[in-house]
Amino acid sequence: MSRMLVIKTENCPQSHSCPAVKVCPVGALSQSGFSAPVINYDKCIACGKCSDFCPKKALELQR
Repeated sequence: MSRMLVIKTENCPQSHSCPAVKVCPVGALSQSGFSAPVINYDKCIACGKCSDFCPKKALELQR
């Protein structure tokens, strides 16, 4: 069963640079200004590093 990363925008404060963007080992997350991050699913390997790093738990791996 594959996992998929989702963004819970209601948990994302969108008032700062997203710290989880910097920890993605494949560059699958990007952010424009202070908006919620965007996931490039073609790059995402669903490793969970970003979801583990997100202080507000706005990034979540789902099955």
